[in-house]
Amino acid sequence: MPHPPLVAVLPTGRLLRAAAGVLRRAGLPLPEPGEADRRLRIRGGPVDLLFAKDRDVPIYVEHGVADLGVVGRDVLEEQPAHIYWPVDLGVARCRMAVARPADRPLPEPPFRIATKYTRAAARHFRSRGIPVELIPLHGAIELAPALDLADAIVDIVETGSTLRDNGLVEEETLFESSARVVVNRASFRLRADVLGPMLERLEAAAKAKAAPRP
Repeated sequence: MPHPPLVAVLPTGRLLRAAAGVLRRAGLPLPEPGEADRRLRIRGGPVDLLFAKDRDVPIYVEHGVADLGVVGRDVLEEQPAHIYWPVDLGVARCRMAVARPADRPLPEPPFRIATKYTRAAARHFRSRGIPVELIPLHGAIELAPALDLADAIVDIVETGSTLRDNGLVEEETLFESSARVVVNRASFRLRADVLGPMLERLEAAAKAKAAPRP
């Protein structure tokens, strides 16, 4: 009796576009670039695909709806889940950083931090013994210091151009982020015969992308 296919949940949007080449090389049946495809589920190949918001990916995997998924480390740091992170795909690289106005240093603590990553920020400053007031925001976070709502922000930074455009400079980095393959803990044990080779293909595809061309 054939085994049911693996189920992978992938993030919609920017992260999927960044990881698509690696995922296709590993054998995941993604639609080809340019194809209009708004399906939330693709079945019939060696792997069934689900598509979800990036913050929902760890939930699907943790609860066993999917055997594996792809999500950024920034999401995993903000909403810890009881899952494994066995493979770094090496794409969608960015960093979680503290940024402050370029024209003034941070005041003496406690100071005010605007962020949508409240858990990651709280954990970082708590580990350093620095008291802060966290101000949860979900958009236009760079405005907070200019409007005197906060002394600094914690946010994802890629090139730093958005910070510069808004008069901010990076103060420190909390951690580096990239797209990670995450795995359900039960699937890792019970479906190792099919999940193991898939993880090996994903890791090989990621290394092939990272290798410099001769």
